[in-house]
Amino acid sequence: MNAFSAGWLALREPFDREARAAAGASFDLKGLAARLRGEASALTVLDLACGTGANLRELAPRLGGVQRWTLVDHDPRLLAAVPGVSAPWARAAGLSMTTSAGGLCFEGPASRVEVELLRGDLARPLDPALPGRHRLVTASALLDLVSARWIDALAVRAHEAEAALLFALSVDGRALWQPSLRDDDGVHRLFAAHQRRDKGFGPALGGDAAQWAATRLSSLGYEVTQAASDWHIDGRDGAHSVAMLRAMVEGAAAAAIEQDPSAAPWIRDWTARRLDRLERTTLRVGHRDLLATLP
Repeated sequence: MNAFSAGWLALREPFDREARAAAGASFDLKGLAARLRGEASALTVLDLACGTGANLRELAPRLGGVQRWTLVDHDPRLLAAVPGVSAPWARAAGLSMTTSAGGLCFEGPASRVEVELLRGDLARPLDPALPGRHRLVTASALLDLVSARWIDALAVRAHEAEAALLFALSVDGRALWQPSLRDDDGVHRLFAAHQRRDKGFGPALGGDAAQWAATRLSSLGYEVTQAASDWHIDGRDGAHSVAMLRAMVEGAAAAAIEQDPSAAPWIRDWTARRLDRLERTTLRVGHRDLLATLP
């Protein structure tokens, strides 16, 4: 699986949070948590490709109550960063945070979230015991990196465990730059083709991932709800937004050139024109959130 830096994850997290808040009205997560918890003392949650824990920080307050999370990632540096990145969030949320070997715990007046940090290579066949002991399986910004076969295998494992699934921030292929420039479409076409390269899971689904997952899960008897969770990045909003736009321009250009090296001259020209007007640029990137539950 390709590596992601903690810096990139920190840069994108505010835009992820805003996008997921827009999609959140479509999902009754507290009601979902109550149903999944049932008579058990805690809701068990499996977070795949957790990075530095952004998905936990987003979902734990919305699920509420007592929770036990297993955070899985292949990168030990990202796992090691979870406590430090989460500490300011915990303070802002009025939660105390304690750490222990292999995990941490957040506790407040009405909630307790126990967290196990687990290193695991998700490109290998998934250990059936992982979804088997969790009532909710979740991931953020993962589905578009994986293959149809990988999603199919996870869907079957989750169904066997009677677990619900919540996938956030899967790209859906839409991107809108304003003001538009010549070659926007050309760069986006090459970037989208690059997204479908093998990231270690087989040929990636890219913008088709959410719909593939929805179809597959529906065929297994899941009730599937989707909601748009688009990024809205506006260079007029200040330095952080400008930095995000710069990362998007440079990342798209690098991927497009890697996809078609012969196109490098015009892509570099596009890059220069885009970078020259970041503070006057907006970008909307299409994403989908998907919740699948069994009746």
